[in-house]
Amino acid sequence: MITEVKTLEDVRNIARDKLKGICGVYKDCDGDPRRLCQGQNYGRTLGIGGIGSGVSFNNNFLALRKYKLKMKLIEEDLTPDTSYDFFGRELSMPIMAASVAGVNSFGGEEIITEIDFCRSVVFGCRDAGTLGWRGDTYTYSLENSYGLNAIAEAGGWGVKIVKPRDQGTIMKFFNKAEEVRCVAVGIDIDGCGSYAMAKHNKPVFKKSIEEIKELVSSTNLPVVIKGIMCIEDAINAKEAGASAIVVSNHGGRVLDHTPGTADVLPDIVAELKGKIKIIVDGGVRSGYDVLKMLSLGAESVLIGRDIVRASVGAGIKGVQIHMEYLLKTMVKAMKMTSCKSLNDITPDILF
Repeated sequence: MITEVKTLEDVRNIARDKLKGICGVYKDCDGDPRRLCQGQNYGRTLGIGGIGSGVSFNNNFLALRKYKLKMKLIEEDLTPDTSYDFFGRELSMPIMAASVAGVNSFGGEEIITEIDFCRSVVFGCRDAGTLGWRGDTYTYSLENSYGLNAIAEAGGWGVKIVKPRDQGTIMKFFNKAEEVRCVAVGIDIDGCGSYAMAKHNKPVFKKSIEEIKELVSSTNLPVVIKGIMCIEDAINAKEAGASAIVVSNHGGRVLDHTPGTADVLPDIVAELKGKIKIIVDGGVRSGYDVLKMLSLGAESVLIGRDIVRASVGAGIKGVQIHMEYLLKTMVKAMKMTSCKSLNDITPDILF
């Protein structure tokens, strides 16, 4: 594993070479249909791109691009405070790594093993003062849960997200997460449309309010419902007892032609702000994008594809460098928009 890299450019250049033919590591990871990763409509496997035409992936990027930041400077100098409390864990930033799982989706074990990928995300985020979320895919089982193993090794420094498998299996994963002292657990309900799980005959299901209630009551950990794209699902998740929701379209990988997450976030925030933790992912590429999402009402954000590239590029160190880049650009954005703390970030700084 390469660890001598010093800059994010170094990390991305290495990743570009390793991911040749899979991901172009473009300056703008925008899901445009002309990008190397796209093209499922024409017979290719899903890979690291978006499902179908890739419109959902592209819409995440375009939704954020619509917003502009209001520069406000004539006042006393300030040093932004980005500290963030996540279920009792004090983090350096309201930015965490998303629960991407399955190296087979982005090149296979010859590029990075699942074990190394999970360790890179968990330990790289921890070294940057934040959390790595770990997910679930068809190669995972209770006996071989690479993400939970990495979180256990890191002393519980992580969040475990499980695909919407049968209730009993999810509860067993939750129980194991309790044993390794995870910060929180959850299910990505949009995983019921998982391409990888379906292709490999691993049953996944839509979940009713009653089923989510059962899962919430089965654990002492906070439960996160990931994959919320409408007010109805957001309200139902809260009613079922979830402690947090993630507004997400799974990186545009489960349903073609959805809106971008920044398009649906404001309405969900208007309905549930202050009643449940609202997190978001989708198209976030810099601290400036983070600030936009927080301005729209999210409490924190998750980063997906960029963390894959950082892991492939330089393992633990690559993830740490990338998270620190996000923090640095967020601090710059907060200072230039007169946001001294996270509480100062409001829609007023957006055009």
